[in-house]
Amino acid sequence: MVADAIAANIIAEILDEENKKGMDIHTMPHCGLEVFLGKGFCIVGGEVATRIYVNIENSVRQTVLNIGYNDATVGLNGNSMGVFNTIIPQSPDINIGTRAHLGKYKEIGAGDQGIMYGFAVDETPELLPLPYVLVNRMMRTFESSRNPIFAPDGKGQVTVDYDKNGKPVRVAKVLMSNPIDYRHIAGQQKEDIEVIAKEKAFGSLGEWVDEKTEFMFNPTGEWQAVNSCSAADSGVTGRKLVCQFYGAYPGAQLGGGAVVNKTPEKVDCSAAFGSRYAAKNLVAAGLATKCSIQLAYAIGIARPISVYINTFGTGVMSDSKLGKIVEKVFDFTPMGMIEKFDLLSGDLYRKIPATLFMNDYPWEKTDMVGKLKKETGM
Repeated sequence: MVADAIAANIIAEILDEENKKGMDIHTMPHCGLEVFLGKGFCIVGGEVATRIYVNIENSVRQTVLNIGYNDATVGLNGNSMGVFNTIIPQSPDINIGTRAHLGKYKEIGAGDQGIMYGFAVDETPELLPLPYVLVNRMMRTFESSRNPIFAPDGKGQVTVDYDKNGKPVRVAKVLMSNPIDYRHIAGQQKEDIEVIAKEKAFGSLGEWVDEKTEFMFNPTGEWQAVNSCSAADSGVTGRKLVCQFYGAYPGAQLGGGAVVNKTPEKVDCSAAFGSRYAAKNLVAAGLATKCSIQLAYAIGIARPISVYINTFGTGVMSDSKLGKIVEKVFDFTPMGMIEKFDLLSGDLYRKIPATLFMNDYPWEKTDMVGKLKKETGM
C-alpha cells in the first residue's frame, strides 16, 4: 500500500500543476506508474505524458514520511532512502487512442483494453460486504490513533458468520498484525500490547463482536518494527488489489489492474469506479440485493464493448433487461466518468489509496436511483 500511495501522490502533484496551467480533459496528463520498494530504496517507473515538471524524488520522500516511516527503526526512512526515477514518455501508439484529435474514432478512447468489475450488496448502509466495511473501519481506527507503539505497517482481517439465508450474524474471528516499536514500551508493558490492540479492534467493530469472538494478534508471537515495511518484504503497486476492492467476497470479482497508479483515461481506474457506481445505484434502487457489473473495453474505443450484469438471482427482472437499462442510464466512456467523478482532482488521488470506496467519493453517491426506477417502471 506504500507503493500505491507513492504513485497516487505523484499523479496528484502532476494534476495540481496541470490544473494551474489550465488543464481540461483534452490536455490532461496520461500516467501509468509502477513503484517498487525494497530495503531502503524505491524505484519509480512507467510512462507519463505531461506538460509540466514535478520533483519525483521529493514526492516519494514526502509520501513515505507522511505515512510515518521516518526512521530505519520502523523499517524505512523517507529522509535517507534511495530513490530511482526510471519514468519514460508515453508510447505514441497509446497516446493517439486517448486524444480525441489524434485517434481513429475522434474521441477519447479507453487507455487500454481490459475487463473491470463493480459490486454492491445490501449487507451494510454503504452497500458493501460487511467484512470489507468492518476491516476498513478497524484499520482506520489503528491508523488514526497515532499510538507510537504500533508502527505504520499494520494488516487486519475479520471472519464473519452468516446464517442459512446468507445474512451476516456476527464476527467470529478478528486477526490483527502490527509491528511494534519497542522504543515506546517499557519492559512490563509488553504483555499489555495485545490487550491494547484488542480494545482498539473490538471498539471499532461495535455490536458485531461478542464474548465468543476470537482475537488473534501477531500470530507468530513477535513482529518488531525494525523488521517491517520494505526492510522485511518488498512492495509493489497493485499488490493488495483484493483488499482494496471487495475483500474476496464471494461474487465480487476482480478485473483490470491496479487503480491508483493511473490517470483516468485508463479504464482500470475510471471504470473500476464507474462499475461500482452503477452497481451501488442499482442495489440502492431496490432492483437487486446483490449485483456485479462487468465492463469490457478495447483500447482507443470510448464505449465498453460489453456490459454484463449478474444479480445472483436477486433482480426484480432478468439480468439482460437490467443490463440494457444500465447501459442507457450510465455513461461508461472515459470522458463521461472523468467528468462525473471529478477524476482530474489531485486531492481525490491523495485520498483513494486508503480506500477506494466507503468515503464521500462521487462514485459512492446514489443519485441515479430515481432514473433507474423510472426506466424500470418502479
